[in-house]
Amino acid sequence: MNATPIKPANAAFAAAFLMFAALCGAWYFQHVLKYLPCPLCYQQRIPYYFAIPLGLLVAAVAYRDGSRTLVRYGLYLLALILLVSAGMGVYHAGIEWGFWQGPASCAVGAPATAPVGNILESLGKVRAVPCNEAAWRLFGISLAGYNALISLAAAAIALAGARRA
Repeated sequence: MNATPIKPANAAFAAAFLMFAALCGAWYFQHVLKYLPCPLCYQQRIPYYFAIPLGLLVAAVAYRDGSRTLVRYGLYLLALILLVSAGMGVYHAGIEWGFWQGPASCAVGAPATAPVGNILESLGKVRAVPCNEAAWRLFGISLAGYNALISLAAAAIALAGARRA
C-alpha cells in the first residue's frame, strides 16, 4: 500500500494552516488564559508572520497552475523558514530545561496594558514567567517544545510538496 504524495498546492496550504492554528493557540494562551509571553515567545512568532502569507501565496500560485519552479522554490523557502522556527523552539525549550543559559534580557515586567493605578491588581491576573520557566506543559512538553514539533511537521509537509513540484 503506497502513500499518495502530497500535491504542492495542498502542502503549501497545509503548512500555512498548521502555522496559523499554532499562532491562534499562542494568542489563546496569551489573551484568554492570560499567560504573558516572554521575549523569546514573541520572537518565536516572527517566522509565522512570514510562513503563513508565503504558504498561502505559494498555494495560490500552485492552484492556478503557475510556474512549477516558483512553487518548488517557494516551498523550499517555506520549509527553511519553518526550520528556523523549529530551531527557535528548540533553543527556548533548552533554556526551560536548563540545557543552556538564556539571554540576560529575558525577564518579565509589568503588563504593558496595565493602568498605572492597577498594576498590582493586573499582576495578580496575569501568569507571567521568565524565559527559563515553562508557563505550561502537556505530556512534559512546553509551548516552546510544541512550537518546535509543529514547525518541524509543517517543514516536512512543505518539503514533501517541494519534491512533488
